[in-house]
Amino acid sequence: MTDKQTVLDAVQRLPESASLNQIAEELRIMSAIRSGREDVAAGRVKSHAEVEQLMKSWASQWSAK
Repeated sequence: MTDKQTVLDAVQRLPESASLNQIAEELRIMSAIRSGREDVAAGRVKSHAEVEQLMKSWASQWSAK
């Protein structure tokens, strides 16, 4: 399915009363999900343990300020 067809299908599923902002938000969410799936497929991921270490590092930097 092409990107255009994906967008058209998504818009069709929204209620008739959907605002432009709601439509744009739906498309942003769809884009973010697609980007995430592409990252996973390309191996651009971190394990839970790696994320915990990053969070600890960031938290210690914030508390030191």
